[in-house]
Amino acid sequence: MVPTRVAVFGAGSWGTAFAVILADAGCDVTLWGRRPGLVQAINTTHRNPDYLPDAELPYSVRATTDAAEAADGAGIAVLAVSAQHLRKSLTAWAPVLAADTVLVSLMKGVELGTDMLMSDVIADVTGAGPERIAVVSGPNLAGEIVRRQPAASVVACADTAVAERLQHACHTPYFRPYTNTDVVGCELGGAVKNVIALAVGIADGMGLGDNTKAALMTRGLAETGRLGVAMGANPQTLAGLAGMGDLIATCSSPLSRNHTFGANLGKGLTVAEAAAAMKQTAEGVTSCRSVLDLAERHGVEMPIAETVVRVIHEGVSPQGAVKELMSRSAKPELR
Repeated sequence: MVPTRVAVFGAGSWGTAFAVILADAGCDVTLWGRRPGLVQAINTTHRNPDYLPDAELPYSVRATTDAAEAADGAGIAVLAVSAQHLRKSLTAWAPVLAADTVLVSLMKGVELGTDMLMSDVIADVTGAGPERIAVVSGPNLAGEIVRRQPAASVVACADTAVAERLQHACHTPYFRPYTNTDVVGCELGGAVKNVIALAVGIADGMGLGDNTKAALMTRGLAETGRLGVAMGANPQTLAGLAGMGDLIATCSSPLSRNHTFGANLGKGLTVAEAAAAMKQTAEGVTSCRSVLDLAERHGVEMPIAETVVRVIHEGVSPQGAVKELMSRSAKPELR
């Protein structure tokens, strides 16, 4: 059987880790990177020294700075850039993608200004229909994936046959993908959990305990569920890997960028200082505003998301944010 040709656009930690999964599953993988030095290092040392320096990459993973070379013959194009750079990047790549290429989003964010989910941005830029747009989402910390530690995820596409094709393309002995047709639910779970992870990180940085963090995660999941239902998502999706599963991993792990960013804020760093301390993008820092915009548009209360926005973008102190949340009027839990 001829291996599936896959182009992975984005040589950051998750793009590289997913390239490893695809290669281990038997795909022919080309990884596109923006910087020639990093691409050369991947090709010569079979490591990604900037993002995953301790992980040896499969020799079958090739890297290039040429988008046309990456896309040549690829039936699947995996998009793994930061959410706020997708539109510009994809506009440049779209001309070299075949008309029937399946476009797969690994991104977990909401576009600032338009409040579009990543699947909507992909459709807007390329004109692709829902049967060509898919999402991979779940508790998938890249540092654990490249060590081949067991993990599971969700592959979502409106077309079940396409979801199953992608499931086969990324199924390995350590990576178990499940299929779903609820693209909106999977994307919202991935985007909103970053915002909640910022809040949990802030609590950690302040030295608050497990009761606080458990409350934030649980009520954060409730906020995600309310917004998801308002936007047509299946509540069961948000109780699964792409919702609760991703939320737990991102809120709990020191490998989580959003948790780390929040923890630095809780320790007293300014937003600028926290950003300078990060090597990669913490998607929730920008997307929190778009998530709150979506909530307001759909008439959904999201007090934790609102508080995160106030801390990051309006200068409210973490101590003040805790007081604001705890002083809110009491309401029934199940709403």
